Amino acid sequence: MIDDLKKRALHRSRILEGQLRGVTKMIENEEYCVDIITQTLAIQKSLRSLNKLLVENHLRTHVTDMFAAGGDTRDAAVTELLTVFELENRSK
Repeated sequence: MIDDLKKRALHRSRILEGQLRGVTKMIENEEYCVDIITQTLAIQKSLRSLNKLLVENHLRTHVTDMFAAGGDTRDAAVTELLTVFELENRSK
């Protein structure tokens, strides 16, 4: 991974860990449902942010190499990206 992107992705994942622990405590304490939902929506936003970093890294490293290789490798990169795109659109 690109050092800066790796550092940012790790930071984001640690924030997510804390957010999930917080939601667990909220559930255990039987806090107000809307407050819990607000937190889970914030987690989803954080996950999207993490995914954006991972996609950026993938494009700048693996996909660049796969396109440079050409042929079947290039086609595999396109298929892979289309799959990720489809998964993202299904979740909305």
